[in-house]
Amino acid sequence: MGRPIGTQKRGKGSHRYRRPSHRYKTEAHYRPNNGGILKGVITGFDHDPSKTAILMKVKWQDGNESLYLAPEGVFVNDMIEQGAGASLSIGNVLPLSEIPEGMPVFNIEKVPGDGGTIVRASGTAAFVIAKKGDKVIVRLPSKRMKPLDGKCRAMIGIVAGGGRTEEPFVKAGNKYHRERAKGKRYPIVRGVAMNPVAHPHGGSQHHTGKATTVKRQTPPGRKVGHIAARRTGRRKRK
Repeated sequence: MGRPIGTQKRGKGSHRYRRPSHRYKTEAHYRPNNGGILKGVITGFDHDPSKTAILMKVKWQDGNESLYLAPEGVFVNDMIEQGAGASLSIGNVLPLSEIPEGMPVFNIEKVPGDGGTIVRASGTAAFVIAKKGDKVIVRLPSKRMKPLDGKCRAMIGIVAGGGRTEEPFVKAGNKYHRERAKGKRYPIVRGVAMNPVAHPHGGSQHHTGKATTVKRQTPPGRKVGHIAARRTGRRKRK
């Protein structure tokens, strides 16, 4: 019998592979709108180890406080608004149906009221492309066109912290600490570089010696490689 592979160790959920959620500050979702426009003031900025984006602290007029993803170009003491009818300014949260075409947005809701779930990484933004009935077509950072309900909310602007990936890590230790803060494994060793006892792809002088595609129902000890792949290899240019 071979040793448990990395997939099995992570699935077991031991202390080493758990996300340190006690160090994370917030999910940074939009607060519910109870009608009308919510107005607030940015009181400061904060860092969350679970996110690449910068958080901004917002104090609302009703006395409540929230942590939102910060857009580029906002400062302390700036006013922000949330709700239908808010002005088209950076940092304001509006339904997609009220945002004009060509406007950059981020932290977009997939379903109205879920608080924002897509386009949340630092330096990213989506663009409102077109409107068809009650649907709004949004171009995601991946260039994919996604139709969304016009009632879904989004924040105007680009997520702060762009250019984060341009600075090199320089040392492996820096990369290690960055990954560990998010509960990820580092370094990751290729399966073909291992011994046969440690990984299904191991041995045979760094060649798998077998197909790297596996079925969806494959047991955990062999579920590595291209899982339930529709196709592999390079696409032929037409």
